[in-house]
Amino acid sequence: MEYMALVLFACVCLVLLLGYPVALSLAGTSLLFAGIGVLLGGFDASYLQALPSRLYGILTNTTLIAVPLFVFMGVLLEKSKIAEQLLNAMAQLLSGRFPAGTAISVILVGMLLAASTGIVGATVVTMGLLSLPTLLKRGYSAEFSSGLICATGTLGQIIPPSIALVLLGDVLSSAYQQAQLNMGIFSPDSVSVGDLFVGAIFPGIILVSLYILYVVLLSVKSGSGVPRQDKQQTKVDLSSVLSALIPPLLLIVLVLGTIISGFATPTEAAGVGAIGALLLALTKRALSRSQLMAAMVETAKITSMVFLILIGASVFSLVFRGFGGEELIQAFFSALPGGQIGAMLVVMLIVFLLGFILDFIEITFVVVPIVAPALLMMGLDPVWLGIMLAVNLQTSFLTPPFGFALFYLRGVAPKSIKTAQIYRGVLPFILIQIMVLVMLFIWPEIATYLPDTIY
Repeated sequence: MEYMALVLFACVCLVLLLGYPVALSLAGTSLLFAGIGVLLGGFDASYLQALPSRLYGILTNTTLIAVPLFVFMGVLLEKSKIAEQLLNAMAQLLSGRFPAGTAISVILVGMLLAASTGIVGATVVTMGLLSLPTLLKRGYSAEFSSGLICATGTLGQIIPPSIALVLLGDVLSSAYQQAQLNMGIFSPDSVSVGDLFVGAIFPGIILVSLYILYVVLLSVKSGSGVPRQDKQQTKVDLSSVLSALIPPLLLIVLVLGTIISGFATPTEAAGVGAIGALLLALTKRALSRSQLMAAMVETAKITSMVFLILIGASVFSLVFRGFGGEELIQAFFSALPGGQIGAMLVVMLIVFLLGFILDFIEITFVVVPIVAPALLMMGLDPVWLGIMLAVNLQTSFLTPPFGFALFYLRGVAPKSIKTAQIYRGVLPFILIQIMVLVMLFIWPEIATYLPDTIY
């Protein structure tokens, strides 16, 4: 009854599109299909006996402890207005002194916020509130301004420390071990989140560089919606600039440096980052008790959502495997022309198309566990696969009609900016992300060089 696995996957996507809660949709639909399979005699109910151990494994997974810690770190930096100070400081340095200086400052601040928060929603909302009015006032078009903010806000998907990389690392680690078991190999090796963090550094830098290059080229072209020189030049207050830039930069170096150097695991570094963000906010006297409580409540909500989806995804993967879906996927990939390349192209295309309708968490927990073991059994590098998926999933935040970054910006943008303008504005940045994806496909060393060199 392998066809039931495909019907299950299609029904899960349909239920998600109808707007039902992700975790309950995954678990409920899967259990319903399992019951039908038991009645029809095509599903072995013993597969569900592994569910308690799966759930216990989720609750005791030390890697996933990094999720609430990184979320808390990002929410604290947003609540304490440190992100706002960072944007103002960068605008002072670049506005009016370089071609499209304000736009470049938005990109650089987005990069720094991504490296210090990793939360796309908070970054897009913060940048939308603070920089969108400034960009419009200084002569930038509504399409370009909205597209720029949405694109830079999604850098938190690929630039470490990224929640997406933490979740992908955990899923790929399980998929790697499953692939080894399928091949009869018993090895303690796995894919670490630290490997993905290090592997994402070069792709993140390339993506930011291409954004800046695109902005500069537009500033040269007349009628592009990007002024060659900003209409306003701000006076630089060196002391305020340094006080806004140095503390977040030190926090970023502390978190990423301990991971790259091997002094700390990503989970331990997340703890350091959370404490560092708390001390930073307290030192600046920018965090009240009510703000701290709000940050803790928001962290609890986001963490609960992620873990509940992960539990639902575990039920789905067990039922999918019980129907023989894993063997069906492996047989499908093996029959594709082009071997590894053909299989990888198909998976990247599927993930990109699903990004139009599903969130990155849904794709990570539903699609990746299905396709990753088959791809890894074909000999693909797990770090390269993880970074390719991360860059691809980043586009899910930008692709209309359900790109979450578009919704975040729509919620804070002036009513004078139409939704269609936001959609048109993100299209060039989606093409840039696809360009980076192609570069990674042609030159895997972009993602694998640093992990291979350091570790």
